[in-house]
Amino acid sequence: MPADPIASPGLSVVIPVFNERETLGALLVAVGAALPGVTKELLIVDDCSTDGTRDWLRRNLPDDRAKAAGLALSPIGDLQFTPGSELVIRVLYHKQNLGKGGAVRSGFAAISGKIAVIQDADLEYDPQDWGRMHGLIADRQVADVVYGSRFYGAPHRSLYYHHYLANRLISVIFNLLYNQTLTDIEVCYKMMRREVVESLSLTANDFGIEIEMSAQIARARRWRIYEMGISYYGRTYAEGKKIGWRDGVKALWYLVKYRF
Repeated sequence: MPADPIASPGLSVVIPVFNERETLGALLVAVGAALPGVTKELLIVDDCSTDGTRDWLRRNLPDDRAKAAGLALSPIGDLQFTPGSELVIRVLYHKQNLGKGGAVRSGFAAISGKIAVIQDADLEYDPQDWGRMHGLIADRQVADVVYGSRFYGAPHRSLYYHHYLANRLISVIFNLLYNQTLTDIEVCYKMMRREVVESLSLTANDFGIEIEMSAQIARARRWRIYEMGISYYGRTYAEGKKIGWRDGVKALWYLVKYRF
């Protein structure tokens, strides 16, 4: 799909989606309102959803793309578009379910913005946290990559201790293997300059994309990496959380695989 005619948007937002019918509309409104004054490209990658997400996208974005100055939700939960061109919204559809990694790779392949960020569709993360992350790259120009961290003094829902322990363990091992000091390797929010995205050769289809991406960024030894605290409004499994213990075990293997 060719890029929509918006000259080098300031930010490309890659939104992998699988069965997020209840949250996607509100998430798009929040993304549209973040970083006012920065032109944005929203790349929604539907990973073969089966819960009505795909029908909702086709009803609201029948041409698989739209332009707007802002977004809102109607009383029945459909998108309402404020006329303008500050936002370009594009939808990519997978023919089969690949996993988060596959969706991220599809989104990365389609970006046209100067900076890119990954945004899950489940409302666990708040796009308002982008401000300082984006500022380090675009304004102060001291960073090429900025990681969010759910372990730095921002609101963080208390949920599963084993998830917390696994995240910290994975980050510690990553730092030992790759000589870094990051606290939250598995975080969704990774913002980076387009040049960084174009340097990556990603292959993972599952949640291993987080390790593979971080490994390639760290091993390059040329990108300026920063980390910043973000909010985290986590979900329970009953509320739709998808990552499980098997993903944690695989992450430990990926740490070694992508190092050597």
